[in-house]
Amino acid sequence: MASPIDTASTVEQFIRAGATLLDEAGLAFGHGTDNALDDAAELVFFAAGLRHEEAPQAYSRRLTETQRSAVRHLLERRLRERLPTAYLTHRMWFAGHEFYVDERVLVPRSPIAELIEAGFEPWIEADRVRRLVDIGTGSGCIAIAAALALPHATVDAVDVSVAALEVTQMNIARHGVAATVRGVLSDVYAGLGSAHYDVIVSNPPYVSVAEMQTLPEEYRSEPELGLRAGTDGLDIVRRLLAGAAEHLNPEGILVVEVGDSEEALVAACPSVPFTWLEFERGGGGVFLLTAGQVKEHDRALKRLAEGP
Repeated sequence: MASPIDTASTVEQFIRAGATLLDEAGLAFGHGTDNALDDAAELVFFAAGLRHEEAPQAYSRRLTETQRSAVRHLLERRLRERLPTAYLTHRMWFAGHEFYVDERVLVPRSPIAELIEAGFEPWIEADRVRRLVDIGTGSGCIAIAAALALPHATVDAVDVSVAALEVTQMNIARHGVAATVRGVLSDVYAGLGSAHYDVIVSNPPYVSVAEMQTLPEEYRSEPELGLRAGTDGLDIVRRLLAGAAEHLNPEGILVVEVGDSEEALVAACPSVPFTWLEFERGGGGVFLLTAGQVKEHDRALKRLAEGP
């Protein structure tokens, strides 16, 4: 029986046929798209050399045989290798900017993008941000997007992984921000000395050991170092909180994504008044604390670092 991809000729037909195949194969989504149709669209547009901005006019376009062959090949790889689409195309968009990605880093997908697009307002005045650190930078997407949104700021893009920082450097060069963004090899705050920041932001590892066992294959292809975070998913978050007081400027803010570990964090530190941010485009599990709150609750945050 012929595959629906064998009879497709237009862009739209390839997308719909591809989506059918991805759905039938039971693939997992969540790396920039949350459904088979959008995933197939990215694969088709990339393989055919089309721009997403051309979408309204492109759907009825008949692909050349060379384009058809490229699309079939990429769809077959997605089905066979079960890699996130971003690892096949080596691109992902974050806060309106395109970033290079590969298996050395997580695929960018944090809702913190919305906060960056707003210049971290209303939580801090964008024009007042002079220094920002992104801890666990991976591809550098948060650090670089923040630098582009905050033209007066210098940014430290921190990661414990040398391999991840290689990708960070590629994206720093790609976006021409070497004058304001530097990659820093550091295990959380360990390599930052006495540096102080107006904004500390982090999308750290926050997947618990139990949750790691249930992740779909696509997620397990991402670097484990960027995901695994102990029995309750808070190993790195504890360290971020415990050291924040020593690195935040008096009017600064701390922003951390903890995902599904939100409940565990609240239970572990019920006295701390976390502000849980809401996002128009969805997503959650991101808290904010002001420097004043960090200072007031510093003792409780340091106790939290002792573990469950």
